[in-house]
Amino acid sequence: MGGIGIWQLVIVLLIVFLLFGSKRLKTLGGDLGETIQGFRRSMASNSEADDSPPQVQQQQAPFSGTAQQSHSQTDRQA
Repeated sequence: MGGIGIWQLVIVLLIVFLLFGSKRLKTLGGDLGETIQGFRRSMASNSEADDSPPQVQQQQAPFSGTAQQSHSQTDRQA
């Protein structure tokens, strides 16, 4: 009592089948399957990326011509 019975489920599925037709339901099922597979692939690639140790990148100071100019001036003075 209170739950959906097997006959109620069959009637709902029959109405859905009549509304959309077999071709439309087939394409909807295929699209849903592709969507689930794509989601699983993206979750697997995300978990593989999370499992790898983080790579440390060294920050370099931005290149400016002033440091090079100061070295050339000290070379001239010497």
